Amino acid sequence: MPDARTPNALTIADFSANRPDGSEASLAEFAGKVVLVVNTASKCGFTPQYAGLEALWEKYRERGFAVIGFPCNQFGAQEPGNAEEIASFCSLNFGVSFPMMAKVEVNGDGATPLYQWLKAEAPGLLGSKGVKWNFTKFLIGRDGKVVRRYAPTDKPESLEKDIEALL
Repeated sequence: MPDARTPNALTIADFSANRPDGSEASLAEFAGKVVLVVNTASKCGFTPQYAGLEALWEKYRERGFAVIGFPCNQFGAQEPGNAEEIASFCSLNFGVSFPMMAKVEVNGDGATPLYQWLKAEAPGLLGSKGVKWNFTKFLIGRDGKVVRRYAPTDKPESLEKDIEALL
């Protein structure tokens, strides 16, 4: 597992994540792509953003773009379901077909190495490291490096210009 304390030497390809079925996925499969990493929740005011994320995925995936969703229950307990319930909710309500990973923690001692790296590479307002809420987005360039962090209030469609610039 990479050491997120030396973030500048790393790329997304250095990390892995668990799929909803518990198997490990190497994020090296996203090497050379533009990637949007998002912490998601099914019972959040921003949950309708799933539709916008899916639209981005559908529009740009043939050009080397990917969205990866990471369900997280750290904000208002808004993602209480298990992997099967989350997958069913996303598919039935928003037609989500982009990759969804297993539930993670994005803050605190239990934060995954991927999220430790993302936060170090793209701090929030006033240099804050913590993810503030569901649907915080991190855009990663083809070189595997973090380009920018977006707030939960930034709608997926507002990211199109930045995504197109990287494609």
